[in-house]
Amino acid sequence: MDRPGAGHRCASDRFENGAAPVGIAVIAAASYLRHSMSGRFTSTICVAWLTLASSGPLADTQCASTEYNKKVLVIGIDGVRPDVLADVETPHLDALIAQGTYSDRAITGLPTVSGPSWSSMLTGVWPDKHGVTSNDLEGSRYDEFPDFLTRIELACPDLNSFVVADWQPLVASASGGPVIGEAPDVKVVLDGYELGWDVADDSSVTIAVQHLQRADPDAAFVYLGNPDEASHQAGSIGVEYRAAIALADEQVGRLMAAIRARPNYHSEDWLVLVSTDHGRRADGGHGGPSAVERTIFYLASGPSAVRGDPGLIPEIVDVAVTALAHLGIAIQREWQLDGKVVGLVDR
Repeated sequence: MDRPGAGHRCASDRFENGAAPVGIAVIAAASYLRHSMSGRFTSTICVAWLTLASSGPLADTQCASTEYNKKVLVIGIDGVRPDVLADVETPHLDALIAQGTYSDRAITGLPTVSGPSWSSMLTGVWPDKHGVTSNDLEGSRYDEFPDFLTRIELACPDLNSFVVADWQPLVASASGGPVIGEAPDVKVVLDGYELGWDVADDSSVTIAVQHLQRADPDAAFVYLGNPDEASHQAGSIGVEYRAAIALADEQVGRLMAAIRARPNYHSEDWLVLVSTDHGRRADGGHGGPSAVERTIFYLASGPSAVRGDPGLIPEIVDVAVTALAHLGIAIQREWQLDGKVVGLVDR
């Protein structure tokens, strides 16, 4: 990803005179989590809890009743080439692949940059609908095509949602964002440029682990940005990039350990979806139409996932639709989603 405009705002800054609207409680605490590395400390982390009234265009959607406690975790790892991923030791991702379906031939859209690609993954539609064609997110139509967590909250307000990310356009007002709106029950915003991407990703995972241990989320999104930035900084897909991918795999392992340690884990049906926004060239760059830039990976793992090859070529827009389907949320025709369900049994 490229750096958005300088500066960022906490959730409380979005409200005039610091007063939150009724139904929203906002906590902004610099001490929420502290990490130190080379004398650096985390910046203020903004956490917002939002309760939505069941009104609006999606509120009449009914949640399907299910026998099992279905939950979904989406892990987005920025800028990972599938062929390089295959060369790196990734035991935790390998374990997920063994318990699910995986494709190293999935496709992202154009241009192959973070703004439109994450928008497509999280909304389930291509840029001609969500309107984003660059990292400044200008022209976005997230009001018409919201992210999957917003759709979950509006369709099923009783479900609990969580998101943590350190690329601010995903979750804050920086650079025309956020891609993910204010509907999630818990939203944690960090700044990878300020903290350093390795530190910021580690902080994101620590916060997510704590939430998985102490709360009861039904849908969650965790973003890891370090691999993309490591490749940009090195100008290659060499040692630094591969080390960042290996570190991301360790962080996936921490998230999975937290899920397996949940007291009701054996009665929960967790679907774990892992993907990336784009590939990259050998010089670390991306944005064009080449195969190495457009080819991404898609992983769906858990009791409800099929085993082996998915039998088709997944697309980045399939992530959001598959997450919604797993939770039993009926896809409405008027949503005009471009994605399809990939990797779930009995679909």
